[in-house]
Amino acid sequence: MGASRVVFLVLILLCAWGEVPAHAARETVALTPREVIAGAPELIRVSAPAARSVDGEWLGRKVLFFADHGSWVALAGVDVEAPVGQSALHITAHMEGKDVDLSRDVEIHAAHYRTGALTVPPKFVQPPPEAQKEIEEESQLKAKVYASSAAEPLWRGSFRAPVASAPTDSFGTRRMFNGKLASIHKGADFRAPAGTPVHASNSGTVVLARPLYFEGNCVIIDHGLGLFTLSMHFSRIDVHEGQRVKAGDRLGLSGATGRVTGPHLHWAVRWQGAMLDPVKLLRLNLDAVR
Repeated sequence: MGASRVVFLVLILLCAWGEVPAHAARETVALTPREVIAGAPELIRVSAPAARSVDGEWLGRKVLFFADHGSWVALAGVDVEAPVGQSALHITAHMEGKDVDLSRDVEIHAAHYRTGALTVPPKFVQPPPEAQKEIEEESQLKAKVYASSAAEPLWRGSFRAPVASAPTDSFGTRRMFNGKLASIHKGADFRAPAGTPVHASNSGTVVLARPLYFEGNCVIIDHGLGLFTLSMHFSRIDVHEGQRVKAGDRLGLSGATGRVTGPHLHWAVRWQGAMLDPVKLLRLNLDAVR
């Protein structure tokens, strides 16, 4: 008798004797990629055939699952500034008449990002008083945009690069603007001469399409369940707020508006307030999902 058959029979006997819960041989949780790195997106798949719904929480953020081919899936991630070490991923499968706790500990590994120095016009390092009101109003606008996301996934399949060029190794870089540490770079920069067509990386709804102080001409797409992509520094925007787009649709043309040192595309990924590495999202195979 093969080893796998022996294990299977033992599990059946243990369940019958009440030593192991009946769900133990059925519910599983899998993360892709298996090694979790600060700043990386994660595909979480829960196999719970009898569940009516699944919900979760990770690092203070809600993990929203949706049904997919007999299992439950969430596209989540770890913020670039998340602490490394053990974290608790809380998952609950809601069955008929009972809840099953599928929580587990997840080790978050450090990502090694570099430091870069840039020189930009002084108004983008220390904005003048007349710009402060504009910046505050834009901050409130963005908070309102991020506070509302579609209650279902609008994306389908793997994400595509927004332009036909390779991204630079810029995500997570500690940025020095004019000699002062200003921020951590929370997006990927793509080399894109002015006028390069910029495309939607996946399907969703345009929730912002307008000029902003730091971002320049900016387009934000809601992909549902708290997932957004941001494209910045356009020379021209070709979509409008409320427009539904699909992967490959043109959003506009690249440029050098906002806080920049030259023409390029800044592309960012935000999930439930966490900033994720866009390049790692592009490498995540989602073609089998939905």
